[in-house]
Amino acid sequence: MGSTRARTPKNFVLDERLERYRDAIEYEPARWAGRWAHIAAPSIGADVAVPAYREVRLDLGCGKGSYLVAAAQAEPDVLFIGIDMQPVCIAYAAQRVCEAGLANALLVPGNGEKLAHMFAPGELASITLNFPTPHPRKREAAERLTTLDNLLGYRPLLAERGTIVLRTDSEPLFDYSLPQFEAAGFTVRWTSHDVRADHPAIPMSEYEERLVEEGATVHGICGELGCAPAAEQLEAGRKHMLDSLYDYIPDDLYEGAYIPHGMNFAIQAFRNRRRNQELRARHSAPTSSEPNAEG
Repeated sequence: MGSTRARTPKNFVLDERLERYRDAIEYEPARWAGRWAHIAAPSIGADVAVPAYREVRLDLGCGKGSYLVAAAQAEPDVLFIGIDMQPVCIAYAAQRVCEAGLANALLVPGNGEKLAHMFAPGELASITLNFPTPHPRKREAAERLTTLDNLLGYRPLLAERGTIVLRTDSEPLFDYSLPQFEAAGFTVRWTSHDVRADHPAIPMSEYEERLVEEGATVHGICGELGCAPAAEQLEAGRKHMLDSLYDYIPDDLYEGAYIPHGMNFAIQAFRNRRRNQELRARHSAPTSSEPNAEG
C-alpha cells in the first residue's frame, strides 16, 4: 500500500486482467473463515481435512503484490493473503501470483473493514502493514491502520504470540504509531529506523524500492500480541489517537532530507510560515540608529 494511486499502462483492460488471473483471487473470503489453512488441502473422508499450511499471514494493503509473492516463495508452507482496495493492484498482484505458479498466495479485494468476517478468532499468525497511507490530517486520523481502535480490532484475529509489523517511510507515522501499539496491548518486539539494514530478510516491495531510490529510509515496528490493555493504557492511547501527524514533524522540517510521501505540501507550508516569521522579526528589529528599550 502507498499514498499514491496505482498507474495503469495504455491498453490495460481491468476486467480482462481480473478474469484472466481469477484463480488467484477470492471474492467470497468469509466462506473460508476458520479454514484458510485447509484451503488447498484434499479432503479425507466427508468432513475432515489435513491442513495444507502451518500458518496464515495477512498482508493488509498488499499493493501490486511484489512483497506478497517474495514472502510466499520464501515460505511455501505458509499461506499468504493479500488485501487491497484498488482493483488495479489486485489485478497486478494476481498476475504476479499466477505467473510465479504459487499455490500459497491469494488476493482479496477490499479495504480490510470486515476482517472479523473473513477470519476466525486466532486464525492469523501475523498482519503486515506495508507503507500504509499515513492520512496526516487530524480529520483523516481515524482512517490510519495504526489507530488504537484499529489495533484493538486486529487483536482477536491473531494467534497466541501473533504479530503486527508496520513499515513506513514516514517517521511521524512511526512516532504516532508506537504508543498506539503499546496502548492496544502489544509488546514491542523490535523497532527500527532502518529496517532494510536491521532486517534484510524482509522482502522488498516495489513501492519500497521506489521510495528508497528517492532517498527514503524505512521505519518499522513489530508488535507481539500481549495481555489485554488496562483502562489507563486505553485512556492514554485515546488521548492521542486523533492527533495530526503534523504534530510529529521534526523541528528541522526535513531541511536537506527526504520528505515522507503525503507530507510535502504541509512541509512546504511550514517552511514558508517559518521564513515569513523570520522576515517579520528581522523587519521589526530596531536598527542601530534607533534608541533601544533602555535608551
